[in-house]
Amino acid sequence: MSTTGTPVVPGVGAGPVVRPGARAEAPADEVFVDSDATVAAFTAAAATVAERLTARAGHASGAASEVLQATAAMAADRGLATFVGKHADATGPATATTRAVADLAAMFTAAGGLMAERVTDLHDVRDRVVAELLGVPEPGVPEPEQPSVLFADDLAPADTAGLDPDRIVAIAIRLGGTTSHTAIIARQLGIPCVVGIADLPLDLDADAGATALVDGTTGEVVLDPDPSDVETRRAADLERRTAGAAWTGPGSTADGHGVQVLANVQDGPGARRAAEQPIEGFGLYRTELSFLDRGTEPTVEEQTAIYREVFAAVQPGQKVVVRTLDAGSDKPLQFADMGDEPNPALGVRGLRIAESRPELLDHQLDAVALAATDSEAEVWVMAPMVSVTPEAVALAERIHARGLRAGVMIETPSAALLADRILEHVDFVSIGTNDLSQYTFAADRMSSALAHLTDPWQPALLMLIEQVAAAGLRAGKPVGVCGEAAADPMLACVLVGLGVTSLSCAATAVRAVGAQVGAVTFDQCRAAAHAALLADTPDAARTAARDALA
Repeated sequence: MSTTGTPVVPGVGAGPVVRPGARAEAPADEVFVDSDATVAAFTAAAATVAERLTARAGHASGAASEVLQATAAMAADRGLATFVGKHADATGPATATTRAVADLAAMFTAAGGLMAERVTDLHDVRDRVVAELLGVPEPGVPEPEQPSVLFADDLAPADTAGLDPDRIVAIAIRLGGTTSHTAIIARQLGIPCVVGIADLPLDLDADAGATALVDGTTGEVVLDPDPSDVETRRAADLERRTAGAAWTGPGSTADGHGVQVLANVQDGPGARRAAEQPIEGFGLYRTELSFLDRGTEPTVEEQTAIYREVFAAVQPGQKVVVRTLDAGSDKPLQFADMGDEPNPALGVRGLRIAESRPELLDHQLDAVALAATDSEAEVWVMAPMVSVTPEAVALAERIHARGLRAGVMIETPSAALLADRILEHVDFVSIGTNDLSQYTFAADRMSSALAHLTDPWQPALLMLIEQVAAAGLRAGKPVGVCGEAAADPMLACVLVGLGVTSLSCAATAVRAVGAQVGAVTFDQCRAAAHAALLADTPDAARTAARDALA
């Protein structure tokens, strides 16, 4: 028996099926002492959970560290303690926690959008706090003794961030999409992953002898696979991995058409690890991730020191594309809080914050310019959430005034449609496919129910990318892609065929992307792009591109 979903991390993994452990439940006969004791017990347990998650975040990097920090912050949030207090009159701490989270989850769900996405995190915090209160192990993914395949309805980001790739060799998820936290972290860890498997059987486990094969390249999940099929797929995957390991750059097609292969980074340690790969620089430096835990704006001097550390990681002459603060929406910063909004994803985020807080952008640009003066890196700067030409003009003036190359992220359909006009004023553009897909399809990129719409293989999204790339060609200026789409080796070939000049992805995906692009000609890339554009569905686009590249 086999089933299919959306492939998000290429590779093959096979072994016994394991599932997340059952969560602890508040006992029906929980002892009630008094309200103060209930709140105090919750507060102590929540603090322990937050400390534990923060410690794990300190040993992680990239998206894994980010989601662990965010979950820790939710556990320590005073708002949750306030809701627990409302249920503390006649219940013990585990029951009060469960009821408080139920109230908050209902509010988050009713709010929709990014608030609704946080319900999974909220339930994860509940389960961890209740387990701490009851003195039992925290729920989560088991640590099997042999390499195993993880089946789950969904995974809390904190659980995904803690996976050991030597023990969990593949992931199959009923929910989720290509830009979900599970997919992003699995990509960072290099674990083959398939998401959005509607008919994934979740009643199987290793105790019953169940085994499975997950093919993160094709999206197939095979139950009780034939050993010969496993070996055939593993051999093909090994060939792909071997080619990737042997790839040393620079990026180009087999017939010499150049395309830069870059890495996405967020801090100094991560930048140094990424620089160990055969990259040509950093195509996306997510500056805001260094400030998620800051209650006040860091000084220009503090920011300068942070940026210098990242710039120092690249080789002399390599570029670093700095993205200015992408605060708001799913990345709230305390010192850049815009208050409650009906729909934060469509609200004041990214560059829009500079309208009311221009000093935040000016201070950051000053710090970037200072860090660039004593660096041998080629520093480019771009801003997120640019929607109209006047925004691009004003931004470019501020960046150029500091002697830096100016660019914008293409994340809104309006910016894609205006690419020709925007490129008259900036030096480059970079397409953020994650946000561009959610705004193009009016579909929250973190929504499991809408994952089929935000799939980066959607032909409509590819059409917008083609339009932006054509504008770049007419202007003679670079057009990059720095969204998760650039980490898909086959889609990377399509992007090259569409006219994209650079690909920036997770450092773990660099070699696979570079090797795949280097194994085909530019004409094959263009043929694959043309075939994908003619398709009506993401799956049809994948199949058509695969045939063109074969």
